[in-house]
Amino acid sequence: MSKTERHDDQPFGGEWLADLARLVNAPGYERWRSMVAATGGCSHPVHLTGQSMIVNAGTGEVLHSYTTDCEPSGHLLVACGNRRASVCPACSQTYQADTFHLIRAGLSGGKGVPETVSAHPRAFVTLTAPSFGSVHSHRNGRACRPRKHDTHCEHGRAIGCHLRHEPHDERLGQPLCPGCYDYPGAVLWQAHAGALWHRFTLFLRQELAHQTGMSRRTFAEHVKVSFAKVAEYQRRGLIHFHAIIRLDGPDGPDQPPPDWADHHLLTQAVPPAVRQVTVATPASDLGRWTLAWGDQLDIRPILFDPDADGLSERAVASYIAKYATKGAEASGTVDYRLSCRACAGRGRLHLMTVCGHCHGSGLKPGLSLDALPVTDHARRMIRTCWDLGARPEFRALRLRPWAHMLGFRGHFSSKSRAYSLNLTDLRNARAAHRAAEARDRHGLPALGDATTLVLGHWRFAGIGHTPGEAIMAEHIRQNVATARHIAAQRAAE
Repeated sequence: MSKTERHDDQPFGGEWLADLARLVNAPGYERWRSMVAATGGCSHPVHLTGQSMIVNAGTGEVLHSYTTDCEPSGHLLVACGNRRASVCPACSQTYQADTFHLIRAGLSGGKGVPETVSAHPRAFVTLTAPSFGSVHSHRNGRACRPRKHDTHCEHGRAIGCHLRHEPHDERLGQPLCPGCYDYPGAVLWQAHAGALWHRFTLFLRQELAHQTGMSRRTFAEHVKVSFAKVAEYQRRGLIHFHAIIRLDGPDGPDQPPPDWADHHLLTQAVPPAVRQVTVATPASDLGRWTLAWGDQLDIRPILFDPDADGLSERAVASYIAKYATKGAEASGTVDYRLSCRACAGRGRLHLMTVCGHCHGSGLKPGLSLDALPVTDHARRMIRTCWDLGARPEFRALRLRPWAHMLGFRGHFSSKSRAYSLNLTDLRNARAAHRAAEARDRHGLPALGDATTLVLGHWRFAGIGHTPGEAIMAEHIRQNVATARHIAAQRAAE
């Protein structure tokens, strides 16, 4: 939960109101407001102190200088850059826009990717988790399970639900019987989801080669397979992957694949590749699970024509970008780490030294798993992560540091190298554009001019807003978002 949300519900006349009055009446309010606007209304800006200079490389003359000593607060505010909308709505919008352009470039071209890539075979694939127990679900307005399947489990609970759940029903995703739900299996599957994805990419290449009668090495000499994916949390706390798969020539997106490497070959190779993927959990006295993908598999071609029988490029890019900013909080858990930072949840700094920060609990000081503001199902998932994470056979999975993610520790969004440009490329281009604008505004030589040097020294001085600043920053963020929306609408006309 962001600082803004924490302070919005305080009573009129509380701390935030006095701080807000102090802020707007301070002499440096307009400068503070301009810095916050420059961050897009970031909820948790980083405070820096220091200075920078642009000097003539030949003479040593200082052409331009800046120091935070001139700022009213003595600090420069920089956006936090957090991708999660629940943490920072402003920075998550930037991340979402960057992800959209990254995905769209790999589908339609642009930003260094040739436009001819839109003619390559592409498919949008959704890989899901298997079932670890029956949960309340939303099935187009119908009851969870038909009445004819009603029985009772060993715990005396009815296996079946005759309610028609609305989309926002809090019971959705919760097990019908928590006692029957395989929580260890669910947590271990979550922890191995990244390995399952990696093996799928290997088996897909193998299956594509098999269906063409080639060896993998020979197939790779004719076709390169590129991927981009994003993880989405389901209501039951498990993720599924939305992936774009594209076939290129051996040199990547600059080269089309052979005519025989078409949409049909791609869509026919995915199901058998998914079925071949298995990962075995470490041996344990609890048992050993053989993990695999779920039975639900969705494969749809991505077509250039949005009116054709498939998905449009823009729709896919928007869908991927939307989930790139969401986290496990969508499944009823929290968006912050629970483990002690000093001992990473182990409770000990060394074999015989109890951590002095958490006193051996492994939790952040002041936290209690039983008091977390989460659903009962999420609490059981977190507790299972905590219990399994204490066992030596599962130590490598780092379940305690990732308990707030219900065991998942992979990348939310990732891509293969040849798919398109990187997020770093987009960020560097944006930073260079802003630096060029600043130089032009001050009448300085162009960015990259060999006659100038940039010297700087910066120190971290804190993060976040005071209660009144948080409210004003949210107001600024909404204004910035509205202005961007209006600009985008005008550009589309």
